[in-house]
Amino acid sequence: MHIPDGFLDAKTVITTAAVSGTILVLAFAKAKKKIGDKHIPLYGVLAAFIFAAQMLNFPVAGGTSGHFVGGALAGILLGPLGGTIVMTVVLVVQCLIFQDGGLTALGANVLNMAIVCPFIGYYLYIVFGKNKKNLLSRVFIAGTLSTVAAAIACSIELGISGTVPLKIALPAMTIVHIFIGIGEGLITFFIFSFLLKVRPDLLELDKI
Repeated sequence: MHIPDGFLDAKTVITTAAVSGTILVLAFAKAKKKIGDKHIPLYGVLAAFIFAAQMLNFPVAGGTSGHFVGGALAGILLGPLGGTIVMTVVLVVQCLIFQDGGLTALGANVLNMAIVCPFIGYYLYIVFGKNKKNLLSRVFIAGTLSTVAAAIACSIELGISGTVPLKIALPAMTIVHIFIGIGEGLITFFIFSFLLKVRPDLLELDKI
């Protein structure tokens, strides 16, 4: 899902960078007011974990592979803006050091994986209620559908840029990322289950 350089036209690069930049300014402003010393280790550990977990690929349909994104997990644990901060750090390091995703496409990659994923994941988790009986099923749904939503956003950007016709990009990206999303949902499910057992206090921290 990491878009490389040269795949987006100028208007899409500028628009996605402006949207992502605006949301990041809001996120950091709110974080400065709301997060305390007890939050900072969690932000750092979660960013490091997501960065490492993204290195592991799993096979999906048609001989393709996917990897854990982590946006839904970050959004659920930290809130949508907190998740945006963590995911942006991960994406910037990947882009600048490992050339995973293009520098000109960084705004689009941040929008898709650091904004769409945490926001969709968090609000799907919330919208299905706060009943603890369906807690883990909500986590699975949030992980799955947030990944599909990010893929749809990516396909729209590619279609608008003229890289791939939208009528081809949208169904292709959506179908493949349904399978990747199921993997994302399962990984998010198991991580959340583990946290419930060993550190349930982390689920109660203030979210932004």
